[in-house]
Amino acid sequence: VQLQASGGGLVQAGGSLSLSCAASGRTLNAYTVGWFRQATGKEREFIGRVGWNSGVTYYSASMEGRSTLSRDKARNTVYLHINDLKPEDTAVYYCACMLGLSGKWESWGQGTLVTVSS
Repeated sequence: VQLQASGGGLVQAGGSLSLSCAASGRTLNAYTVGWFRQATGKEREFIGRVGWNSGVTYYSASMEGRSTLSRDKARNTVYLHINDLKPEDTAVYYCACMLGLSGKWESWGQGTLVTVSS
């Protein structure tokens, strides 16, 4: 499966943004899709994940409450919506998938840059 993140751009602080992660090559049945981000000079950070079949979501403590994951099975796409954006949310956002909850993330797509201005 190949994943492609999109939807990044320049946003003002306090605004919101929705990012898309489109899958191709196969369906995401039995997969879990996760979102990550990496700011310049920092390590990659886990944001959250959603089970494709179950729809069950899990968020990192730092992003819970401001982030919402959803999926559109017809479009084979997972969405990440972030509210109340802050300048420290500026990063390249990536999606990846793993089979079930194997812990092995794969199919990292090209990220999408989100820049939050103050």
